[in-house]
Amino acid sequence: MRGPEIDRLIGLLAALPGFGPRSARRTVLKLLRDPPGRMRPLARALDEAAQAARVCGVCGNIDSADPCAVCADPERDHAVICVVEEVDDLWALERARVHPGVYHVLGGVLAPLDGRYEEDLSVEPLLARARNGASEVILALGGTVDAASTAHWLADRLRVTAPSVAVSRVGLGVPMGGTLDRLDDGTLGAALRGRRVV
Repeated sequence: MRGPEIDRLIGLLAALPGFGPRSARRTVLKLLRDPPGRMRPLARALDEAAQAARVCGVCGNIDSADPCAVCADPERDHAVICVVEEVDDLWALERARVHPGVYHVLGGVLAPLDGRYEEDLSVEPLLARARNGASEVILALGGTVDAASTAHWLADRLRVTAPSVAVSRVGLGVPMGGTLDRLDDGTLGAALRGRRVV
């Protein structure tokens, strides 16, 4: 019915978040109806992004520069560090334009039952940043039990390592079991404004 090239493209798209087999087929059909106008520019953009993507050596964001645009921005408040689980959480907060400071991507949360421990997270670089001029660290981790226990553990580590730094946690608007990248901009703003000292 379809050639192997088309089936391969559908399979690759279907494996992406937000896609399933049906949406992948619809997307491929849309692309194939106008290869010069849609498919070739997409292929070029994918190739260029793959070559340009860098992980920021300061915060862990993914950008085409290192340091990333957020860390390199002199207008940001570099003394206020917002800690997030993953890059998609950082991008969600940036989309909502609710945080004027900088970020730190933790790389997940502690989950011993899933085999994720302290050494798997970007903790030491965060502690170093906190010691070197931070005034506040905002723990903007999700609403899961693992995220809550990670936030509590991180707050204790920060109090010992950088006792003069205020440690707060996002408050209102983040439901238990929720993740930041799935929340709307208004909820993200309320959560960041409603943060509390931990």
